[in-house]
Amino acid sequence: MLIKSQKDFFSGLMFMGVGVAFAWGATTYTVGSGARMGPGYFPLVLGVVMAILGAIITFKALVTETEGGDKIGKWAWRPLFFILGANLAFGVLLGGLPSIGLPAMGLIIAIYALTLISAKAGEKFVLRDVLILATVLAIGSYLAFILLLKLQIQVWPTFITG
Repeated sequence: MLIKSQKDFFSGLMFMGVGVAFAWGATTYTVGSGARMGPGYFPLVLGVVMAILGAIITFKALVTETEGGDKIGKWAWRPLFFILGANLAFGVLLGGLPSIGLPAMGLIIAIYALTLISAKAGEKFVLRDVLILATVLAIGSYLAFILLLKLQIQVWPTFITG
């Protein structure tokens, strides 16, 4: 069978893979029933729905003709590197890395690092705009997580707060 849309075909396979993984992982929890849902009910249903959607998308990619075959382009390595690096830096700065003696830097510094690093993934980097975005995100995160939800997250590094 000939693939008529590579993008849809491989995205459908990805949806099916993630859906099956979610559904399989949910079986380790108590599923329960529709009236009395257990902790595994939602991930199981979500996984099944994702797998079905993936099968539909994959089937459509094999049946529906697209112009030029809808080829997959080359990998965007720069955005991939900076986005993954930004998330890794956020996690390390938020929680610290005791194995190498790096203390937790807190929510605000982690958000600024996340925003600055991930902004390098784009085509245009304007420091002023990125700092404004980081400030808005930091204030919003502080309001949402610390004040409203009352989560016990370190906000500033210990060498600042004592």
